[in-house]
Amino acid sequence: MTGRAHAGHLAPTPDRSVPPPASRRPGQVTRPGRSTADTPPGADPDRPVAAVLAAALHLPGVDLPTGVGEAWVADEEPACPPERAADLLGRKGLLAKEPATRLALCAVHRALGRAPKAPRPSGPADPRTAVVVSSNLGNVATVGDIARRLREGGPREVGPLEAPNASSNVIAGAIAIWFRFGGPNLTVCSGATAGLDAIWLAGLLLRTGRADRAVVVGTEPDDPQAQALHAARDGATAARPLRAGAACLLLGRVDAEPHPLALLGPVRSGVPVDGTPRGPLVDAAAVAGDHYGAAGVVHTALAVRLVGATPNVTVRCGDPVDGMRELDVRTARR
Repeated sequence: MTGRAHAGHLAPTPDRSVPPPASRRPGQVTRPGRSTADTPPGADPDRPVAAVLAAALHLPGVDLPTGVGEAWVADEEPACPPERAADLLGRKGLLAKEPATRLALCAVHRALGRAPKAPRPSGPADPRTAVVVSSNLGNVATVGDIARRLREGGPREVGPLEAPNASSNVIAGAIAIWFRFGGPNLTVCSGATAGLDAIWLAGLLLRTGRADRAVVVGTEPDDPQAQALHAARDGATAARPLRAGAACLLLGRVDAEPHPLALLGPVRSGVPVDGTPRGPLVDAAAVAGDHYGAAGVVHTALAVRLVGATPNVTVRCGDPVDGMRELDVRTARR
């Protein structure tokens, strides 16, 4: 990425609306699959729920708008495409990895501040670091290819070493193995809201004591199969094709991190598509194309870069079919 972004370039959402549920109270958050509040009764509904310790964008071929703080991007190299992931990660262990997995590994590598081709971590896995991945189409090419070969030639056409890449949790598992993260390991594939759903789940793991830190990664490929499925889904917009890319957030508990980069507010559901944001808005209009299942994490990582210039940035992802999610990224008090 050679460009920069600032709040003035963040376009408003399209002039479409989805009315919020009639039963939703101000400040209430609808959890994925539920209708409950994200905060206990009587608590501040806008209280920060997670601290951002690190954030990284890995968006090959995407030039972000100008305006991001110079300190964030001065030393960054352009994001390498998945076929050149070895330039950042080193060659060992990449041979069987799919494009979405390679992009995800690159994003985590950057978020952790690791040098190019630094040796992979060794030793026992950290049981207090969770991994939550959002991706709807990450391994769809492999699944489709295996299904085709099984149909045409039977079980002998598929090798046993191909089986791991057919798992829906392959990206999260690969991240955990590569970087030695031994905590809860989850994948979210809930459509256009998946990125913010993953952030919500990571915050839940932190608040309930299941993890001390959570690595949240959004990643999508742009292979022909993924592009075809993305274009055919309800809610797709022809002007925003699927774009390959990944982003990573390292999250910690608010009460345990004295110097975070930013603070995340609760994830809000039932948000109108054209609702008025609380601050400068980061949504699909801020980057070229649609990162689909990764969008919420991509938008949040971009917002973390913007809170130095403004105290509050609103992040939004979703569509009229899958619904909308929204959260606020806030400046951390120093």
